[in-house]
Amino acid sequence: MRKKLVAGNWKMNTTPEDAVALIEGIRAGLDNSETVEVVICPPFTSMEATVTAAQGSAIRVGAQNMHWEDSGAYTGEISGKMLLTLGCSYVILGHSERRQYFFETDMTVNAKLKKALAVGLTAIVCVGETLDQRGAGETENVIRTQVLGAFDEIELDGFAQVVIAYEPIWAIGTGRTATPEQAEEVHRFIRELLREKYGDTVDATLILYGGSVKPDNARELFSQANIDGGLVGGASLTVDSFIRIIAAARP
Repeated sequence: MRKKLVAGNWKMNTTPEDAVALIEGIRAGLDNSETVEVVICPPFTSMEATVTAAQGSAIRVGAQNMHWEDSGAYTGEISGKMLLTLGCSYVILGHSERRQYFFETDMTVNAKLKKALAVGLTAIVCVGETLDQRGAGETENVIRTQVLGAFDEIELDGFAQVVIAYEPIWAIGTGRTATPEQAEEVHRFIRELLREKYGDTVDATLILYGGSVKPDNARELFSQANIDGGLVGGASLTVDSFIRIIAAARP
């Protein structure tokens, strides 16, 4: 049985002081022997404060993005090696907002994934379709293109370091949510698509749902056979709601 994972993506929110308060609240709501993997992805300016506040707890810290080079003339960017020095162990790659607003492509996601794996970060690779693409019946084609593009030249040993997040773009920040059945259908498709490339290793791969996860829909979503937790946006910025989502992921 795959262990559930709940990741909080704070996006462009929180000061270091906010981050400490949130982490302290989350820590207080976790079990002593937590059965759910908990990851928090703060903005870079709150990374150090988050790592310090999370020390000694079950909380792991991730970044929201990284560059595909170790160093160089890339103004405004941050490398995987820099993230490691801060105590970061996860990184989100290919989030729909990065694709939409910053023109990331499957090619750049692939380059970042290769570097993340090379330096030892666990990557949360995001894929998902727009409302127009779903309405046109293109969901599987879009997901196939994104998945195969992201994992191009990624070998089996590297694949073991990867978490996948299915985030239907039409359900992010819109108040709309895919039904558990709709989400499960795509999660199952992703797993079977990757099985063709990596074999039965995919039975251990975590696939998260990332489309407006809330306390009132989390348990039903997480009860689906191929949904292994959530990549949570706005609901991760409130201690009570995030703790309730974690609780929904427990066996």
